[in-house]
Amino acid sequence: MNPRITIEYCPKCNWLLRAAYIAQELLTTFVDDVHSVTLVPSATGGHFSISIENAIVFDRKEYGGFPEIKELKQKIRDIVHPGKDLGHSDKH
Repeated sequence: MNPRITIEYCPKCNWLLRAAYIAQELLTTFVDDVHSVTLVPSATGGHFSISIENAIVFDRKEYGGFPEIKELKQKIRDIVHPGKDLGHSDKH
């Protein structure tokens, strides 16, 4: 079964739109590679993380901000479908 991605975001920081945009990008890019992308409002202020099957692959505080979508897609790709061509997102 394809993996489930969870995006946990801080609603107090108004990060719902950012989380929804990232979810849209991931669902579009990995349409055949993931089961779902779920948005979860966090009870912890300032929290924003992305996990695959409960393993955190991105945490805003550890990273020191938000990643470019290109970088995030590459990180997700390396887990859910290594070797998948991301087209322009793979260009340096």
